[in-house]
Amino acid sequence: MRKRIDTLVIGAGSIGVCSAYFLASKGRQVTVIDQNDVGAACSYGNAGIIAVSHIVPLAAPGVLTQGFKWMLDPEGPFYIKPRIDSALFSWLWRFALACRKERMLRGMSLLNGLAHASLPLYENFAAMNGLGFHFKKKGSLVIYRDAKHFEAEVREAETVKPYGISSKVLNQTDIHQIEPRLHPSVVGGVHYQDDSHLNPHEFVTGLASHAERKGVTFQTSTEVLDFETWNGTITKVNTTRGDFAADEVILTAGSWSPGLAKRLQLSLPIQPAKGYSLTFKSSNLDDSFPMRLGEARVIVTPMGGIVRFAGTLELSGLDLSINQRRVRAVRSAVQEYVVGLENLELLEIWRGLRPLTPDGLPIIGRSRRWENLTIATGHGMQGIALGPITGKLVAELTCRETPSVDIAGLGEERFQ
Repeated sequence: MRKRIDTLVIGAGSIGVCSAYFLASKGRQVTVIDQNDVGAACSYGNAGIIAVSHIVPLAAPGVLTQGFKWMLDPEGPFYIKPRIDSALFSWLWRFALACRKERMLRGMSLLNGLAHASLPLYENFAAMNGLGFHFKKKGSLVIYRDAKHFEAEVREAETVKPYGISSKVLNQTDIHQIEPRLHPSVVGGVHYQDDSHLNPHEFVTGLASHAERKGVTFQTSTEVLDFETWNGTITKVNTTRGDFAADEVILTAGSWSPGLAKRLQLSLPIQPAKGYSLTFKSSNLDDSFPMRLGEARVIVTPMGGIVRFAGTLELSGLDLSINQRRVRAVRSAVQEYVVGLENLELLEIWRGLRPLTPDGLPIIGRSRRWENLTIATGHGMQGIALGPITGKLVAELTCRETPSVDIAGLGEERFQ
């Protein structure tokens, strides 16, 4: 059975749902399909940080050296599963080339524009009736146990200040006053004042409900099998639940985007970056700051009755297995920075695959090969933070409008 529709969004995570919402707001008739449920992948268990301050791309000078050091530690925050994989080797080579200052500065400018455009959209969503997702704008604390690492963070805070990112350096006395639960070994930190946090799954599913009221149709448990094309246009999308003939196709399938793109003769150099989170029942942390534990690269986020520990970056392909050793490393790291969290009731251990490009920037743009295809993927650890602005940009691009934010250089053609 073939279904004739206006706009088909492939992927029901934060990017897909935000895209559907803004497309519907422009009068498009939208259908969203996903192989799983709405918000079931990385939008479900991530750290929930809207980090306006986090504009330095993963690919930056010095990252390669630090990355190799981490790889020698089986419980470190970064790990590459040993395997013979030409796509991984190519990705690593591109990553090494991107770790240059001029590339980093261009990336910072692009990420800063996206982040500062996304936050006001979140504030608008938080003010909508019936859309509650524990949104709080308290900023975030980046805390350290080692003085040299703390000093490096202070220098980074100075580096991003010209981009309009507000911060306050806190010495050991200051940091313990603002957050008394910290371990005595914490020597200082930086308060990034414009960051926010939320419950990501509540946001995505809640916005999906609002999108449905605008006429968006969600069809879950629907897997894309192939595409049919003619004369530079995608004419049909074959799925396990029938075929879709759509005027416009939006690819927002996260870590599964490269496999789908390959069927369209497109190459998207995205590696699935596995991350873990542990969610605990806790009501006495609701007024705490979200914290990034500097050396450990772990995030602690209160989410209204629960608290989530999230961390690690593991390049192991489309592998959703759980490495208990790395899970234990996340939990033990938190105990080195924060006291009183040892006996919390564990609700869930989660892992997800973040779509990571070699230059650390998302892929947002219209396809040059297929005239009715828009691509929005590769957001890495920023999928929640940049979801709203990406959705708005997708709607603008699909409707042939001028993008409201500079996205020059974010298209898939930069990798060709």
